[in-house]
Amino acid sequence: MKTLVTGSTGFLGSSVLRELINDGREVKALIRKGTSKKNITGLDVEIAYGDLRDIESIRSALNGCDILYHVAAYYSLWDRNKQLSHEINVKGTRNILRAAKEKDLKKIVYTSTVGCIGLNEDRTPATENTFFNKNTLSNDYKKSKYQAEQVALEFARGGLPVVIVNPSTPVGPRDIKPTPTGKIILDFMNRDMPAYIDTGLNLIDVKDCARGHILAELKGIPGDRYILGNQNMTLLEILITLEKITGLKAPRIKMPFWVALSAGWACEMVANHLTGKPPSIPLAGVKMAKYFMYFDSSKAVNKLGLAQNPVENALRKSVDWFKENNYLTTR
Repeated sequence: MKTLVTGSTGFLGSSVLRELINDGREVKALIRKGTSKKNITGLDVEIAYGDLRDIESIRSALNGCDILYHVAAYYSLWDRNKQLSHEINVKGTRNILRAAKEKDLKKIVYTSTVGCIGLNEDRTPATENTFFNKNTLSNDYKKSKYQAEQVALEFARGGLPVVIVNPSTPVGPRDIKPTPTGKIILDFMNRDMPAYIDTGLNLIDVKDCARGHILAELKGIPGDRYILGNQNMTLLEILITLEKITGLKAPRIKMPFWVALSAGWACEMVANHLTGKPPSIPLAGVKMAKYFMYFDSSKAVNKLGLAQNPVENALRKSVDWFKENNYLTTR
């Protein structure tokens, strides 16, 4: 069986690709022309060039494939083109699932996000069944991913064998962009974080998250959602763990939310109307930090066998990768 992976040059997608290859799968990677292949250099993989917005290129890429992992997404907390996340994440998902249905694929794993899972006001970990409040869709990326998940569910109800996984916050090597979470780690290492916000995240080793995708293909029920996460940690706890790993001091000053929000608004105004460059403090990121993103991965652990390896080790691997790949501006 041949498997197509979208988003295979990215942080999570390249880990999914590696896990499939390690399992002896015949793998094809859908890549946009001009995209860096650094994360997959040297891997035994067939390349298919295409774009999620071009359904003919997707149909061509799916030729000969039985399985699809749709990991690709446009993940940005700011962009001058406000429609880009919708075009890629929503319309692109509809395109590829439509093509998958035409090709009569045996199984599809769609990568959503915990941003599409409800949150508990008392900060207790949420499950796949927690009520979802659309008011938590605080930015274009989250809105587009929520809409894309609805597209996946629509296709599942129509009979397409789509399993949905909702990763929390993967950490580890090959965070090439980096992701907003990787930027937190990098900012800490570069001493660009004088204070912290009182917020919380659920972290998981990117390798465990990637393996969770494959377990979802093998054991997941079409139409079901599975949270792929591990440890709930406050931002301060994450920074103190990074202090332990690196020997660098974690900030001890807690920034009031209103101060961070004001700074986000100011940076957004400058980016939108003056520089045209990403803001140093993304307003979308500040709005997301208002919520403690705590989740319960018991369903994926019990039903799929999702691993729960120590998050501290994943943070250490992330730190080492950034060092080895010359991401540091301070020495």
